[in-house]
Amino acid sequence: MFKIAILQKRAINAQIDKNIESIIIAMKEASEKHADILLLPECFVTGYDLPMAYEKSIADDDMRITKICENAKKYKIGVVITAFTKGSKQPQNSAFVINKSGNILMKYSKVHTCDFADERDVESGKEFKVCDFEGIQLGIMICYDREFPESARILMLKGAEVILVPNDCGSMQPRIRALSTRAYENMVAVAMANPNGDNAGCSCAYSPICWDRNGKCVDNTVLLADDKTEGIFYAEFDMEAIREYRNREMLGNTFRKVEAYSQLLSSVC
Repeated sequence: MFKIAILQKRAINAQIDKNIESIIIAMKEASEKHADILLLPECFVTGYDLPMAYEKSIADDDMRITKICENAKKYKIGVVITAFTKGSKQPQNSAFVINKSGNILMKYSKVHTCDFADERDVESGKEFKVCDFEGIQLGIMICYDREFPESARILMLKGAEVILVPNDCGSMQPRIRALSTRAYENMVAVAMANPNGDNAGCSCAYSPICWDRNGKCVDNTVLLADDKTEGIFYAEFDMEAIREYRNREMLGNTFRKVEAYSQLLSSVC
């Protein structure tokens, strides 16, 4: 089983040290519950504080990131930490995947920045990435990334078995339904962490398994939190069952007709 601890909590803007303290407390609690990895909401280290000045974003080698790595090793738990980091000229909205030995496996920066709002001044990432976490292939989408089916699709094509989604937004009902669909259509497990609050929260997890061997539909909801409760929620995925399902079913990358998709790579409608 792959057990994900999902933190549903709102960070404190511009209070990095206090947010780091909250992360370490959550890591300890999640470790005691035998979770494999802790997933945080979007930009939890810095707070999702926009507009974000470059000088207030953090470097990849920031000592507080190192502190999280040390605690990952101490508590033998992975963690997906999130922050505004220093890009080439502007901040980036980033997630670091850290393993149980305290090593950074991957840094992903949000591709689909919210260019219709204050994130227009955030430097977008250029690629989706997958890493090997304790034998499980993990991909990351950050918030607005999940509004685009291409995000999950490219992660699936790169080998992702589980997609983790740091998030910070409201009006969640259509968005959680979309995440269930991303799991279904790509045959990947999906888990999302969102801060609690009115019209927010709803941290969730979905299995890709939507019917059994007899074709009988099953509810693929693994977890669906309420909107206002602050705390850690847990989602467990049976990776052996998921892999067996992926091998026998016909979604994902089984019968795609890619010759008909060329327009997807065009910016012209």
